[in-house]
Amino acid sequence: MAEAVEAGKAKVKKPRATASAKEGAEPAPVKAVKAVRRNRRSESTILGIFDATEAVILESGADRVNILDVCETAGISRGTFYRYFSSQDDLLDAFSRHRRDRFHAALIEATAPYTDPDERFDAVLRFVDDYLERGNARRLLVVAPEYAMRWLQRIFPDSVIRFQDVLGPVFDAWESRAGIKIDRELTCELLVRYILSEILVPAGPERRSLPRRLERMFAMLMQGRVSRR
Repeated sequence: MAEAVEAGKAKVKKPRATASAKEGAEPAPVKAVKAVRRNRRSESTILGIFDATEAVILESGADRVNILDVCETAGISRGTFYRYFSSQDDLLDAFSRHRRDRFHAALIEATAPYTDPDERFDAVLRFVDDYLERGNARRLLVVAPEYAMRWLQRIFPDSVIRFQDVLGPVFDAWESRAGIKIDRELTCELLVRYILSEILVPAGPERRSLPRRLERMFAMLMQGRVSRR
């Protein structure tokens, strides 16, 4: 009986040890996931789609945006379009973010060269004046009122914050000179609301004096909307 058991043991083969199980063997290396690089051509295509979307909206309104019209205006195929956007709603949402980012980037670019507080403040006034004069926000409001109102509501909180950042050195200088504490959030909120009011109800010929009117508004805020230190 014992001899039979020993014979059975001899017939059972032990499994071979794998390379990773061998003593001292290193585990198989894990392949690193390649980082996705931004494709300049893709970015250019997306910007072209946004430009085409803006043109279509200004021509026929947001409710009538047709993907085929956007593709024809941008000079791309529908297959290329769907490579970047899944639907019309996806496009309009991305386009809204693009317009918001473009507005904020233009504000920063217009004021970045100026470190002197007075020069920076003048740069902000020029930016606002130029935006109201050359921008298409009013045209967008006429042809696509619902879309425009949603966009203005969406951009409002971020714009208040952006103007606070840009006007930070200006407020610092004003507070130091006058010995006051400015309510910066309220001041910038009123500035944004002033811009919106100009879009909704244009001032007409009086708009030429916009920089001086904004200067008076800020002067009044400093006198009546501050707390003494």
